[in-house]
Amino acid sequence: MAHEKNVLLRRKFDSMNLHEFQGKAILKKYGVAVQEGIVVDNIAAAVPAAKQLTEETGTSWYVIKAQIHAGGRGKGTVEETGSHGVVLAKGIDQVEEKVAGILGGHLTTLQTNGKGKKVNQVLIAQDVYYPGPSEVKEFYMSVLLDRESGRNVIIYSTEGGMDIEHVAEHTPEKLFKEHIDPRVGLQGFQARKIAFNLGLSGEAFKNMVKFVPALYNAYVGIDASMFEINPLFKTSDDKIIAVDAKVSLDGNGLFRHPDLAALRDKSEEDPTEVEADEAGLNFVKLDGNVGCMVNGAGLAMATMDIIKLSGGNPANFLDVGGTANAERVEKAFHIILKDPNVKAILINIFGGIVRCDRVAQGIVDAYKNIGELPVPLIVRLQGTNAEEAKRLIDESGLNVHSAVQLQEAADLVKEVLA
Repeated sequence: MAHEKNVLLRRKFDSMNLHEFQGKAILKKYGVAVQEGIVVDNIAAAVPAAKQLTEETGTSWYVIKAQIHAGGRGKGTVEETGSHGVVLAKGIDQVEEKVAGILGGHLTTLQTNGKGKKVNQVLIAQDVYYPGPSEVKEFYMSVLLDRESGRNVIIYSTEGGMDIEHVAEHTPEKLFKEHIDPRVGLQGFQARKIAFNLGLSGEAFKNMVKFVPALYNAYVGIDASMFEINPLFKTSDDKIIAVDAKVSLDGNGLFRHPDLAALRDKSEEDPTEVEADEAGLNFVKLDGNVGCMVNGAGLAMATMDIIKLSGGNPANFLDVGGTANAERVEKAFHIILKDPNVKAILINIFGGIVRCDRVAQGIVDAYKNIGELPVPLIVRLQGTNAEEAKRLIDESGLNVHSAVQLQEAADLVKEVLA
């Protein structure tokens, strides 16, 4: 459960993902050189965008990129057309056909589920593989927080364009890390060290030394939780540019960046999670069979553990917060029951400031408003007025299994799943 918990906490508290074109726009503001492009959301706009890009950059070939929140787009497949998510248009006459093969379709990659993600926008970008005096190279670079050391870290490799996990497993000697002391920030010698380890020299070396601090400043400046550039590209004339940009923003810092918060694309998120967020509920969908409703993130983790130990699997993380009244509980019920895999629901509430009997009354009222639940309901209330709460549940006449101790709740989960 440790890995599952860590992933869950990162999703819940840390990240709001951006599209590639949004990430590149941020990078440009911080002086980072990027592959230029124009985003379109309809086929009619494709050729005019390509012509504009030619006027601005001189490119005559174009890279058409699906804009979804998932990696592996180049190897992914659009279900309706068979096109990959990143394709090359070798001339203005191919642009409309290539865009039509991606836009509006459902792109499936190794990071998507089921039918894949619908492509609502594509980026028409300049081709950077133009001829020149030197060899082109692809690197990998990311900036993120190293939670163990409490420092930001720049991770980089000469093996760009590949899954970094594959590089770490098979060629770990090609993966480098540069930790940044938050008291002094990124130092010049560190940028030079990175350029040296990437095997650069001459003009390319100088441009990388400029690129690295600009990227780091962008990461710090927008309160990001991750900036990933893959590939980081050395052109044939020794420019260093970001060809891709995967950006996750720290959700706890968004109050300082309302302009960035406005970039959120809810169509890329799980609709149930969006609904829960709009209702003020902290919800993350998982792949199990027991729905969870709790108050407090720590208690949620303990509840997930007890479900696993009882033979089930958590179907979600749902924190109703400190106000577990009838309205919030009813909304939580509706959200949990949208998952057809849910075979039981466990409510686990600790009454500290909130009284358990009030929570119990909220559960009873919500249950009556909904009608008979299609799955067994187990309620465990502990803390202030827990005994009164259990009595309320037991005397309600509803089909509810009540418990006071956590082990009782675990045993009930095991019983109803048997």
